[in-house]
Amino acid sequence: MLVAKRLWMIFKISSDETHHLLKGIPAYNFRFLHVSKFHSPGFAPVRDETGAFHIKQCGQAAYKARYKNVFGFYESKAAVESESGAFHILSDRREAYSRRFVWCGNFQENRCVVQDSNGNFFHIDRFGEKAYPQLYSYAGDFRDGIATAQNEEGRYTHIDVGGKPIHSSWFLDLDVYHKGFARARDERGWYHIDRQGKELYRERYRMIEPYYNRAARVEKENGEILRVDESGNVLQILRI
Repeated sequence: MLVAKRLWMIFKISSDETHHLLKGIPAYNFRFLHVSKFHSPGFAPVRDETGAFHIKQCGQAAYKARYKNVFGFYESKAAVESESGAFHILSDRREAYSRRFVWCGNFQENRCVVQDSNGNFFHIDRFGEKAYPQLYSYAGDFRDGIATAQNEEGRYTHIDVGGKPIHSSWFLDLDVYHKGFARARDERGWYHIDRQGKELYRERYRMIEPYYNRAARVEKENGEILRVDESGNVLQILRI
């Protein structure tokens, strides 16, 4: 049974996105221009006429400050945007670090992707310091210690927490690993790769989904939709 102070865990967002609901009933009397989901430790991003900030489950502001934009708490830190730039705050509203960025993502696995004033992307640690010396044209969130990163030529690879590629392959587009495999795209189309960056099969597709219990849904250029196994063998034809 949830204790009263953690009821936010079952809150839903109202259809007009102006407040939160508890079992279909408004959770508080306040109304906002927009609300987002609650995240641990029990705060939700909202916006009203005064700006953007976080609220507690009672609907009251968690602090006095107002920002241009605020986002959810991840790993006890929330990205916010002020006139001075983007950075992270802690649940008590203290700044997590003094640096400012053009853009901040959310912390995942004690790393967060950011963009600096020169347009470079890289990851920072919880103190706001660069996690590695490399700079990228784009980078994504870490999952199981691996993230995607784009070089100056627009090609993507996978990097480790030290910012180094985990294999020698580069792609036109790339996803993070899911259950040991990642979606990748080359000049011929989309396909799946293993941890070494090697293709699982020769076929290429217009669209592919991640593997789900050893099967993935894919779409051919002619619109035919299939389910294939981890070797690319057709398991089922879903649409001709």
